[in-house]
Amino acid sequence: MVLGAGAGGPVAARPAAAPGAAPGAGGRLAAPSDVTRRLAAAPGPTWESAPVEAAGGQGGARAGRATPAPVFTEQSARRRGPVRRFLVRHPAVTDALLALVFLGWAGLIGLGADSMYALSAYLGGERVLQMQTVLLALMVVGAAALMWRRRRPVVVAGVMGVLAVAALAAAGATSGFELGLALALYTVAAASSPRITWVTAAATVSACLVAARVLDLPATVGAIAMGVDPAIGTDLEAATRQAQAGGFLQSAVWYQTAAPVLVLALLAVAVGTSARNQRLHLAAFVEQANALAREQEQRALVAQAAERARIAREMHDVVAHSISVMIALGGGARAAVDWAPDRSREALDELVATGRAALGDVRRVLGVLHDDGPRPPALTARPGDDAGPADGRPDNPRAGDVRTGSTDAVHGDDPTPFEPQPSSVDLGALVERFRSAGLPVRTTGLADTGLTELDANRQLAVYRVVQEALTNVLRHAPGTPAVDVAVRRDAGTVEVVVTDGGPTLPVDASPGSQRGLVGMCERVAAFGGEVETGPYGRGWRVRALLPSDEGDA
Repeated sequence: MVLGAGAGGPVAARPAAAPGAAPGAGGRLAAPSDVTRRLAAAPGPTWESAPVEAAGGQGGARAGRATPAPVFTEQSARRRGPVRRFLVRHPAVTDALLALVFLGWAGLIGLGADSMYALSAYLGGERVLQMQTVLLALMVVGAAALMWRRRRPVVVAGVMGVLAVAALAAAGATSGFELGLALALYTVAAASSPRITWVTAAATVSACLVAARVLDLPATVGAIAMGVDPAIGTDLEAATRQAQAGGFLQSAVWYQTAAPVLVLALLAVAVGTSARNQRLHLAAFVEQANALAREQEQRALVAQAAERARIAREMHDVVAHSISVMIALGGGARAAVDWAPDRSREALDELVATGRAALGDVRRVLGVLHDDGPRPPALTARPGDDAGPADGRPDNPRAGDVRTGSTDAVHGDDPTPFEPQPSSVDLGALVERFRSAGLPVRTTGLADTGLTELDANRQLAVYRVVQEALTNVLRHAPGTPAVDVAVRRDAGTVEVVVTDGGPTLPVDASPGSQRGLVGMCERVAAFGGEVETGPYGRGWRVRALLPSDEGDA
């Protein structure tokens, strides 16, 4: 099975063998899950890279953790004063104030109008008092309706239109209900679509204008307000006939009633529509900002997961290989302590050397994690190259020389020196270490394939592939008769093949972490290459192909 750049399938692994399996049964790690595929399948941006906090600690900075992105709302986007903020947080208070304003305006215009006192000369004080009582009741109903304008704006606008017509019929004037109707239409325009707004405004305003034209009392009250012929005296019917017969006077009275209603309604619709457009624009801006924040947070989480995977891969490469070699050396030294003490001492010396090298590698990796200072010159990428692993991508293939380490102390004040990562030059020493652990390794092309001409990251990838493959042979194919390591460089391609002859001794059935195969595939896939693993005769084969230069990646 093949894992290439962007591939999502697992790498084939040799099935685990039961304890004490017969020689040749062969046992390997179970199929590992694909870390890259899990990250790629993570939910897409829905807000938020959220900022990553780095909690400083003794000896360096601890690994950062993503903090929830701040919620960006319309309230935070607007710059309101304390009074407006209070009114926005308490809409019922705003509605109550508007209802009081309407009551004050309607009472001043309707109940205290001069026409009411003039009309008492025609109808008498008792009739005018009844009209004022009806107006007051209508005003209370209108004020109560305005308290519901946010919940049912169209219904409230219709109610205010009906109340305005009722005021025209009862008192001969809109009596301040033009303001209540304007407030209701503003709410409709601010909360509804333009079509609903204009239909509601046309229906309510038309009803008021038609009522002012066809009803008798508005014409009479208007005539009295504009001045009536004194000869008419107190004859209400005569005053009405004069108002209806005089075309110019009747039109002037109608305009006097229609103008406030029409102007206030149009103004309310215009202001409400503007408020709605501003709110929609601000909502789109808030959603865009929230989406960006969510995307940033997702990127931070993905970067953290990738960094954790990179650290786990590095620790696995450093620790698993060394411990496997140390176990093999320790077992060989114990077996030879009686009949070949010199060989046993050599194995123990090699074990100590391997342990010290592993400790240095672990301290170097931990030093990178603890380093909270500025980036040292050795970590600076070459001109024209992108950033290295510090940019959140594992083993960026375009990075310059990769060096690890830290000037911070891992234990006490002992500094960890900056040392280069392993390269193709170290393949010989790597093979010798496995030979000393008992693997009969045969090599082809390690010295004459021009690997040193590759960039540092590709050399590191080749080294890690060979290291991981030999480590798995040491763990899962004990007593193998032969291990072949072949490295070939063709036109634009580097091929690494590691094969073994299968185990001839009982295999340890303990499962592994599976990180080694995944990390090996991720390293190769970062360059656009692929890894194949699977049975090969009685043994196992690992084959890796990767482009030999950046132009082929």
